[in-house]
Amino acid sequence: MREIIKRNRQEQGHSILEFALVALPTVTMLLGVVVVGIDLGRSSQVQAICSDADAMYVRGIDFSQSGNQQELVRLGQNMNLQTSGGSGRVTLSQVTFIPDPSCGSPPDPNCTSGKSVLMQRIVFGNTTLPATHYPTAGSVTQDAEGNVANYTTDPNAIINNFATTAFQLKPNEISYVAETYFQTTDVSMGGFQNNPGIYAQSFY
Repeated sequence: MREIIKRNRQEQGHSILEFALVALPTVTMLLGVVVVGIDLGRSSQVQAICSDADAMYVRGIDFSQSGNQQELVRLGQNMNLQTSGGSGRVTLSQVTFIPDPSCGSPPDPNCTSGKSVLMQRIVFGNTTLPATHYPTAGSVTQDAEGNVANYTTDPNAIINNFATTAFQLKPNEISYVAETYFQTTDVSMGGFQNNPGIYAQSFY
């Protein structure tokens, strides 16, 4: 009888240890599933804000004006988008492709020899957050509306990675690009997400 009681106590100790070994990774995985699920929902919201911004931008809305920025802020208020500061950053760019003279005059519509350059860039929100994925070769001169001066001749206006990471424009074609980045620090997991955030882009 004493041996049976002793054996039962040992088995209880083993059960507690086994439960602990199984429970810890299980809880961690469940937390990870929750974080990923919330981020997927946030991704849809960020993409919707980005698409709306680009749809308005291509239709001629001047986002250099604070009143027009406020309209987009209203759409992104649940993600804490603000015209200055906040948890989001919006970058709007006009990019064109200037063909090489070797493409002829008028240029061959299938010409890929030339350079993608920045015509306009407007940024608002929290400007300390990660910037555009399409940086220029150097600093450019812009007016109050974000238009780049002498973009056809300024080598600093060239975007070297646009054709490779976005797409190849046709000669003198213009692309309207919207990029959004939002912080998601409220659902971060230490050791898994060092700089949590969601990025989206849209093209017209």
